[in-house]
Amino acid sequence: MKPPFPSPAAESSTPLKKALTTPLLYFFILGDVLGAGVYVLVGQVAAESGGAVWVPLVVALCLALLTAASYAELVTKYPRAGGASHYATLAYGPFLGFLAGFCMLAAGVVSVAALARGFGGDYLTEFVTLPVVLVTVVFLALLALLNARGISESTRANVVATVIEVSGLLLVIGLGAWIVLRGDGDLGRLTELGTSDEGPVAAVLSGAVLAYYSFVGFETSVNVAEETLEPRRSYPRALFGALLTAGAVYALVGAAASAAVPTKALTESSGPLLEVVRAAGGVPTELFGAVALVAVANGALLTGIMSSRLAYGMARDGLLPRFLTKVLPGRRTPWAAITTTTALSLLLALTGDVSTLASTLVLLLLVVFFLVNTALLVLRRDATGRAHFRAPTVVPVLGALSCVLLATRIEQDVWLRGLVVLAVGTALGAIASVRSRRAS
Repeated sequence: MKPPFPSPAAESSTPLKKALTTPLLYFFILGDVLGAGVYVLVGQVAAESGGAVWVPLVVALCLALLTAASYAELVTKYPRAGGASHYATLAYGPFLGFLAGFCMLAAGVVSVAALARGFGGDYLTEFVTLPVVLVTVVFLALLALLNARGISESTRANVVATVIEVSGLLLVIGLGAWIVLRGDGDLGRLTELGTSDEGPVAAVLSGAVLAYYSFVGFETSVNVAEETLEPRRSYPRALFGALLTAGAVYALVGAAASAAVPTKALTESSGPLLEVVRAAGGVPTELFGAVALVAVANGALLTGIMSSRLAYGMARDGLLPRFLTKVLPGRRTPWAAITTTTALSLLLALTGDVSTLASTLVLLLLVVFFLVNTALLVLRRDATGRAHFRAPTVVPVLGALSCVLLATRIEQDVWLRGLVVLAVGTALGAIASVRSRRAS
């Protein structure tokens, strides 16, 4: 029977190429956190919390940092692809390990599908009108090819895209400030918390649930830790640096949009940041549309990388078919996992109502993060002999409690959809657990 925890020697060798430096990893995380969500998120958060959009964004950042600290310790202690699935397997065994991985994988696949559909929507029609089906197929095929080409190429493309994304958000901040300075804005909206249905505290928590989704992109980076040079030093620096950068940008974007555009206009717009551009004048809306398309494509690329590496890691742990561990001989990228996750995203994008599934992502991720925070406490008794980042014990405890708190703010219909996904994962996890016991 194999030991409950792997030895450092067992994890020292990897068929994946180590190519990510600290700056590349920083941009990888920042690019995924500053993804397409922020371009539509501000209006939804305003609808939940009121004009002070920046408050739930800051609250969500603080809650995300708790779980991020747990990830920083686990990643530097066990620098392997697989992420949450790998940690839950080490702490609790194959059943919960599979469930964590299944939830993360389902969230990733659906997210890529939703972004692929979004790429063929309103922002693209600023330039050309094409069948959504055609755009979706070509879009996903190109992303898969870039993903398969190599982690270095993918992350370097991400650096360029991230600079464009951040430039677009900085443009919104600058335009919002200009609107206020010329006397057309209203700074009073920055202190408006609460709605007709909820008081200030409840409204902030409801808005934080939506805002939380904007910060969870850091989980993607866990699955490329095995391809990172010196993860013990690089990962914590890149992770916390990227989250704090994203938090500052988000808070300023929320404040700029709220001060520049009436709250009602933000809540009724599917492109709330575009309302700021229109209100300011002088900047072509097509330019901002192009920036949004880059953001959508970049978010889909990074989530596709995460999904394929997660599938690869789960297969190597025996939780998914071994076929998914196949890598390209020259490129050393997991081509089988890339092909499979892309095909599933394409199936969802073409045949399913992705928008209704996307609303369950936060719930699925809260399940994953709860397991990760509690797994860290269990794995504290595992002395690997490898120097690693260590978070104060209170951090994973608060991280787990924050997941429970946010879950209480999720609507009932989302819970019903999420429970269906969890039921499927539970059934498949039971099968994986039985197979694991027989193999041992």
